[in-house]
Amino acid sequence: MELRKAVLADKAMIWEILQQAIEQRKNEGSEQWQNGYPNEQILFEDIMQNYGYVLIENDHIIAYAALIFGIEPTYNIIQGKWLTDGDYAVVHRVATLAALTGKGIATTLLLKLEDLCQQQNVHSIKIDTNFDNLPMLKILAKLGYTYCGEIFFNNSERKAFEKILD
Repeated sequence: MELRKAVLADKAMIWEILQQAIEQRKNEGSEQWQNGYPNEQILFEDIMQNYGYVLIENDHIIAYAALIFGIEPTYNIIQGKWLTDGDYAVVHRVATLAALTGKGIATTLLLKLEDLCQQQNVHSIKIDTNFDNLPMLKILAKLGYTYCGEIFFNNSERKAFEKILD
């Protein structure tokens, strides 16, 4: 599997993956992603700002995430405490092709994003998720992310995690 930056030609397939993830969250009874976020405009902005990354297998896009190097204003206020105060990257909008759910694709995607961060000499990743996103909570625990507290994103309270990369 290969990680690469998303380009505009990928937008339709990425949007399909995001829509599948939105539907999956709904079917699981989750409140996450049920209010018009993420949407096609955010996806377009991800791609145009070079935040979007796709995971490719056999020339097909199978997963998507936004990786942002720099400050995430939402993370400036946390009910709790981050592990570090230095440079970090933020992961948002992790989604995999519905047909591959439960096959470790999101885990692989996050590991490849961690490798990319290390290549950029950034040794901290911060991420948040909804309290009821059990699949993502399990992945974060498995990969050694530390629960740091609660942040508010898109008018809802979110569990915030950080991982220090070696």
